[in-house]
Amino acid sequence: MCTSSQIISSLFVLSAMEIGFGIASVALGAVNIGWRQALKPQLGDSSPFLICGICGIVCAKKKSGLIMILFSACCICGLIGGILNFQFLRALGKGTAFVYPIHVASMSMACLGIAGCTLSAWLTCRLASNEQQRMFLEREHSLHHSHEMTDKDISDNTGNGIPQIMQNGRPS
Repeated sequence: MCTSSQIISSLFVLSAMEIGFGIASVALGAVNIGWRQALKPQLGDSSPFLICGICGIVCAKKKSGLIMILFSACCICGLIGGILNFQFLRALGKGTAFVYPIHVASMSMACLGIAGCTLSAWLTCRLASNEQQRMFLEREHSLHHSHEMTDKDISDNTGNGIPQIMQNGRPS
């Protein structure tokens, strides 16, 4: 089983890769805009990967429940956006006899982003599970400790609720 620190470091690396996929996708879209006069097809946008990566880094640093929920929502949006972008690019490729290398690169970025979002969502679930288990163990330890303290207080008191004076370890 992975420790929480291993999951956090994996999530951090995966989020940095998602940011890279998002930047590369936006850059490919900008290159296509420059080539738009020569080439008619347009490329889709995979900027949800960029947003997903930024939320992932925040999630890896904060580890709060609300941030994990926000990051999971961003992963789902990244998945949906990536799948739609891939379908859009695939439909553009069917209309021409030649598939432009920039289309292949954009489709590859979309596939890598989809895979990254899937792994990020899975890692977030693992992190939430580890945090829930850690909090349960802390609460259980706290309850056990409070029972020990209660037992000690009861043995120190007599029936009237006034603590006895101890001399040489015995009540007087």
